[in-house]
Amino acid sequence: MGRGPERWQLYRLLGHEVVRAVRERTPRFTARPEILTRARVTGLVIAPHDLRTSDASLSDDIYSGLFVFAGRSLVVSGRSPFDYDPPSPEWADALYGFGWLRHLRAADTALARANARAFVSDFMSGRGEAARASPVPVASRRLISFLCQSPLVLEGADHAFYQAFLKTIGKGARELERSLRRSAPPQSRLLAAVALTYAGLCCEGIEPILRRATRILVRELEQQILPDGGHRSRDPRFSMELLLDLLPLRQSFLSRSVDPPEALLRAVDRMLPALRLLRHGDASLSHFNGMGVTAADHLATLLVYDGAGTEPLMYASHSGYARLELGRVVLVCDVGAPPPMDQSREAAAGCLSFELTSGAQRIVVNCGSPASGGELRRAARSTAAHSTATVADTSSCRFLDEPEDWWIGRLAARWLLARRGPVVLRGPGPVAVERRTENGAAVLAARHDGYVQEFGLIHERRWRLADGPVRLEGEDAFRRDGKHPRPRPHPVAVRFHLHTAVAAQAREDGSVTLGLPTGETWRFSAEGATVAIEESVYFAGVVGARRTAQLVLHLTVAGEDTFVRWRIEQV
Repeated sequence: MGRGPERWQLYRLLGHEVVRAVRERTPRFTARPEILTRARVTGLVIAPHDLRTSDASLSDDIYSGLFVFAGRSLVVSGRSPFDYDPPSPEWADALYGFGWLRHLRAADTALARANARAFVSDFMSGRGEAARASPVPVASRRLISFLCQSPLVLEGADHAFYQAFLKTIGKGARELERSLRRSAPPQSRLLAAVALTYAGLCCEGIEPILRRATRILVRELEQQILPDGGHRSRDPRFSMELLLDLLPLRQSFLSRSVDPPEALLRAVDRMLPALRLLRHGDASLSHFNGMGVTAADHLATLLVYDGAGTEPLMYASHSGYARLELGRVVLVCDVGAPPPMDQSREAAAGCLSFELTSGAQRIVVNCGSPASGGELRRAARSTAAHSTATVADTSSCRFLDEPEDWWIGRLAARWLLARRGPVVLRGPGPVAVERRTENGAAVLAARHDGYVQEFGLIHERRWRLADGPVRLEGEDAFRRDGKHPRPRPHPVAVRFHLHTAVAAQAREDGSVTLGLPTGETWRFSAEGATVAIEESVYFAGVVGARRTAQLVLHLTVAGEDTFVRWRIEQV
């Protein structure tokens, strides 16, 4: 980054962020103190149902002082986890979100209840980082967790603890409302509105907050949930987590004999089919735009609510995802442009990438997002970490965390990173998509211009899923954009990352045999390029990052249109 449009985009973003920072510090834009201090929780009426599954065996680990979150672990040796430096920011987010209380509730013992009260008491007393403000998503998760797990925390508690707990909930609600009045990012606004709506339904004494939160919730759902049910961030993980909160919220309205907002009902009805579109036969979601390991039990719980008689969604035109199916074979493709900048912190440069599954076995994958680690996450967002084409080792998107070559730009980028995160500065424009049936085979074609500005090339990809035998035929084309000068020769790598369970073996005829643990055998072959087997890494493994292999087609694209054809067929 640092030349041309990226630099101007950076400075435009800097101007918007300066204005936003001034607004946050100007009294007329901040929350009115009399509104925020008026709300005081006087009692709890209901405890929402937590749809996230729990594991009672994990309560033994917690009791013994072992806390495992986001792929990192910490042994506290009889002390409070709040007294230690977090192993990673993601670990800290999980700890202070208190979602792990559900495992203690699943144990359903007096010891687990006492343990939960002790941890909550440590937090309320301000130990460790608890005295500092949490990010809005973490504060929202904590408020929902306290409300959902209030029966666990309050059973057997004395009056003083009960009053302190109510005071903590009220303080958390006021802080979230204050964040809503200070121009929080879109996803944070939505999460805060969900949490405040929960608080208004579950608590006595803060009815005004409920009315305001419901209005904000309706507005944010209408703005952020796309007509096809996807979220504007294009992040499957965010959609799944949001649904796990929206479904119990819908029931909480009914439990209080209050009609849920129409926007909430419509959002849930649209989001469930969109999530099913991204689901593979192994009960996990496709690894696009921030999706890592899928909590299969959570996904299964959600899809129970999706009506069995509804027509399956095969193409989400607004979200930019498409699905092809043939018997047990499933193909899911990313055919969308990057999300808006303010919702692109997790977005990846994976345009025209795909994942292929046979039954419950993944074959071709994207590397997925790791649970933690800034460097790993940056690598996972690159085009090279996706099963698509990369030109000159360059991603089709440019991210804010890429180095600026001017010292003022570096200072601006650092400040913006602290406030906005590694958002997408530039990426492909609207992606042209074509779907049709050809001699009984499903065909999907798409093209993007992410490489036009630097290399004068348009990438086109065509998938054809056919039977007899089952095969996926593909073609990648690199066309010269007529508006730019004749491009110089550039190296191109077309990558096909393989799942860790797939064994790749080169054959004498230049093809590659893919052995699946299920006993199936598939064959990969190509025309116009030689197939190479190279090392790769699968970030989305259940036990963390794992070494795997990738098939790579290396070619050189010069001034003329260049094509490469490939096939993955079942033997």
